[in-house]
Order: sequence, then C-alpha cells, then structure tokens
Amino acid sequence: MSCLGQAVPVEDRLLEEQRAFYRARAPEYDDWWNRRGGYDHGEAENLEWRGQIAVVVAALDSFDARGDVLELAGGTGWWTQSLARTADHLTVIDASAETLKINRERVGRGDVDYVVADIFDWQPQRSYDVVFFSFWLSHVPRPLFSRFWSLVHSCLRPGGRGFLIDNRTDPTPSPTAKDPFVVEYRPDLHVRRLSDGSEYRVVKVMYEPDELQRLLEGESWVAKIDATRWFIFGSAQPR
Repeated sequence: MSCLGQAVPVEDRLLEEQRAFYRARAPEYDDWWNRRGGYDHGEAENLEWRGQIAVVVAALDSFDARGDVLELAGGTGWWTQSLARTADHLTVIDASAETLKINRERVGRGDVDYVVADIFDWQPQRSYDVVFFSFWLSHVPRPLFSRFWSLVHSCLRPGGRGFLIDNRTDPTPSPTAKDPFVVEYRPDLHVRRLSDGSEYRVVKVMYEPDELQRLLEGESWVAKIDATRWFIFGSAQPR
C-alpha cells in the first residue's frame, strides 16, 4: 500500500498521464517560468510576474528554511536554489528523472540528495525539519488532499514546518495572460499541449487562500496562506 493509500478511488491513468506530461515537458518548463516564447505576455505583465515572484521569494526568505529540509516535486530547481542556501541538508524528490537532471545542473551542489520517486507511492525513511513544495499541491486530486497532508505530517519532526507555493486563478484576468498551452479547462483538470502537439490531462486544483487555509485547519494544521495575483503561498505547522 502506498503512503497515500489505496482506499480513495483515483484514476490511475490520469496520474500516469500527469507524470508523463512532466517528463515530456522538462525541456520546456523553464519557458513558462522565464516568460519565454508563448509565455511572453509583454513587458508590463512580465514585469508584474517578476515582481510577484519577488514577493514569494521574500516570504520564503522570511520563513528561513533551515535544518534538514525536504523538497517534494522539486522540478527544474528554481526553488531548490533558494533552499540549498539556507538548509543544513537538502533532499529533493521528483517523479521525473528528466526534471531532476536539469535541477542538479542548475543548483550545482554535490551535497544535495536527489531521489527519483513518485510522491503518491513514496514513504519517508526519516523525518525533517521543513517540508517544502511548489506548484505541486494543485496536482494532488481533491480526494487525496487529506492523505497527502498526512504524508507531509509524517515527514516532519516535532516542531517541524511546511511551506508551499502554487498557482492562483487570476482574480483580474486579461486575455493576454492566459496560458497558451492549456487547450481545455475542466473542473480540477487541465488539458495541456506541448510544443510537439501532444496533449495530456493533468490534475489542476486551483485553491483560493481562504479556502486552503480552512481546509488545512480542518486537517489540524495551523496555516497562514497569502496570495498575489498569480500565486498562493504560505506556511503550515501541525497543531
């Protein structure tokens, strides 16, 4: 049995399709983060994007992720860089060997441990002071929300803390700011297209900060979730 359990019915094919998407998207992922190509929405919105990232970076800096740190779904390493500067020891997990290869090259630290593992099947072998994940919670199906946060809790030492970053539905949407590679929006799901024309379904649960904070409080976490126009972020600690 996986650490997230098998009792909750989840479409395994959808989760496998999601994993396949991120393996295939690895060479393109940084275009989204750096606002390149189809993600370039013009100087004004690109400047706002960078400004909002700076707000989130400042929040993570204030959180001060020290001690033994675990990063779930580390991706191509944009946040791993920040964590590596503060952590005494850093472990990074991702289901995609392709993204972790980019992460390793970007971070360039021999003292960071990398683990290729599917978080839906992975079990911690020890505990950590901090668990961090960015742009991952939105890919956890709603029926697995409680089990995922139980996993995070099981990873933490007494007094341990979590920090998350994720996408937010734009409260002031503009036609130019839409993701050009999302070809269909469904409830808690996107159909996305890569540059080669291939299409994949991915779980995409878009939380508002108040909703997420209430849900976490219901799971016995003390949370403080903030938001910018395009991001939600914040800390959580087991009660």
